[in-house]
Amino acid sequence: MDLNIKNKIAIVTGGSAGIGLESAILLAKEGAKVAICGRDITKLENAAKRIKELTGSEVYYASKDVTKKEDCETFVSETVEHFGGLDILINNAGQSAANSFENISEEMWRSDLDLKLFAAINCSNAAIPHMKERGGGAIINVTATIAKTAPASSLPTSVSRAAGMTLTNAMSKDLGKYNIRVNTVCIGLIRSEQIERKWKRTHGDLSWEEFSRLPDHKIPIGRIGDTREAANVIGFLVSDAASYVTGTSVNIDGGKGEAL
Repeated sequence: MDLNIKNKIAIVTGGSAGIGLESAILLAKEGAKVAICGRDITKLENAAKRIKELTGSEVYYASKDVTKKEDCETFVSETVEHFGGLDILINNAGQSAANSFENISEEMWRSDLDLKLFAAINCSNAAIPHMKERGGGAIINVTATIAKTAPASSLPTSVSRAAGMTLTNAMSKDLGKYNIRVNTVCIGLIRSEQIERKWKRTHGDLSWEEFSRLPDHKIPIGRIGDTREAANVIGFLVSDAASYVTGTSVNIDGGKGEAL
């Protein structure tokens, strides 16, 4: 697809694997200049190598902990210094954390909110002045479908992701006047390292395709999604093709979610 993002500058947090890596690959294929961050420098090095092999593009990468405000600010400033500006921010950093309410400690609450809410807040605050200088930009906050209809034992993730959805809506109202669009994608069952571990632990006798299509998953489209499918939606939302789309959420869940 031609997203008309050639030479635009993009940051992807949590960009060393999964949806973050696939989004970085897609943006680089479309001609964007991409910066990725994460905590594991080895994974980042491997991700940057893969992006270059697939796209021919050099990638700026750095080990950062986005739960720390100073790391968010530093990574944004380093990216701007390296590439000369910033147009796109994909707040993708996150991990699965699901338990019942009574089993979650205060430390677990704070850790999850720091990673999934305050990281997006701090990265966005650092990015917005640079987007304003360039006449606009696009921000994607990656959340989850359980933010809309939280099942039992989905805490603290469902709460932090719901906060991310409200953050997205409010930001879009404040930043529209600067031509900065803010949207969220709500992720359902998408292939990940965690899901692969479950597959091998519980159904190691099945191929991935067989496991993906088990009726137990209760996915109307009939299978677990691929990271490329999520990246395609993210790529569209940050592109000029979505120039009139802001303040909205898009489910990427094969129809499994119970809310639009």
